Amino acid sequence: MNIAIVGASGAVGQEFLKILDERNFPIDNLVLFGSERSEGKKYNFRGKEYVVKRLEHGSQFQNIDIAFVSAGASVSAEYMQDITRYGAVMIDNSKAFRMDNQVPLVVPEVNAQDAKFCPKNVIANPNCTTIQMVVALHAIEQISHIKKVHVATYQSASGAGAQAMVELVEQYKNALTHVDYKVDNDIINKFAYQLAFNLIPQIDVFTDNDYTLEEMKMQNETKKIMHSDIGVSATCVRVPSLRAHSEAIWIETEHPVSVEQAREAFKKADGIVLMDREHEQTLPYPMPYFLSGTDNVYVGRIRKDLTSPNGLAFWIVADQIRKGAALNAVQIAEFLINK
Repeated sequence: MNIAIVGASGAVGQEFLKILDERNFPIDNLVLFGSERSEGKKYNFRGKEYVVKRLEHGSQFQNIDIAFVSAGASVSAEYMQDITRYGAVMIDNSKAFRMDNQVPLVVPEVNAQDAKFCPKNVIANPNCTTIQMVVALHAIEQISHIKKVHVATYQSASGAGAQAMVELVEQYKNALTHVDYKVDNDIINKFAYQLAFNLIPQIDVFTDNDYTLEEMKMQNETKKIMHSDIGVSATCVRVPSLRAHSEAIWIETEHPVSVEQAREAFKKADGIVLMDREHEQTLPYPMPYFLSGTDNVYVGRIRKDLTSPNGLAFWIVADQIRKGAALNAVQIAEFLINK
């Protein structure tokens, strides 16, 4: 396989390299692309040094089979035809094509078969918060149809990129030198407000209905991935943790689902690790600090929703850079190769 990574110097691009190596992904030739700023950077992969090339229009992808793209929606939209012109499959990590009817939106544990319908040679990776949520929802959907979902997300700094994690650390250092924990304005760049010692209940821009674009992604993408009339109401919050996103989820099913049934469903589901106090685990429930750098969706705090006879509540954690981005894309590619 001839593989390209677009956005190789970013947090997700670097994770692509790690995951492709860890999973022994079949690669004959590897080409790394980046911006003018990244051009010339060198990375080691399987004992060989690779130099980042500047992404340009033309025939750079003529011999590429699969291109993993994580360079932002504007880059994806601008270079899509260049990437796919000669037959390469573009697995895109941006929002550029997610709601395009001719582009499958895929989470392999949920709807891998959708990847077979790929008329534009583009497959979209969903939003990170959507990915981890639908993996968990899919397990319950096998018992009873899910009618409604309410979700509050607790999204780490990593969701805003590698530099955002650096900035959060710098904010904490700076805040600890002030009596009132206030951060100097010159180190608030990746977030709308100070994130250290704070929570920001806004991710992305507000839409006309007062939900943010991030929150609407969870509604629209979940429907497309699950091929369902499921309703999703989300509140997305940026929290001052470094890596891995957490979500508090309440669902209403068509028929009652017991806590025991839910536990069994989660235990059997692909890509899920059950982590609650009813079972002997290292942790009594999932926490992002301890689960950063892992591949699964961790589920815990499973309980009946006290407001609804058909309701369940649970808590999930997953690494946003791995399962929420790079790993999901590599799993899509593995499905394509196997099928």
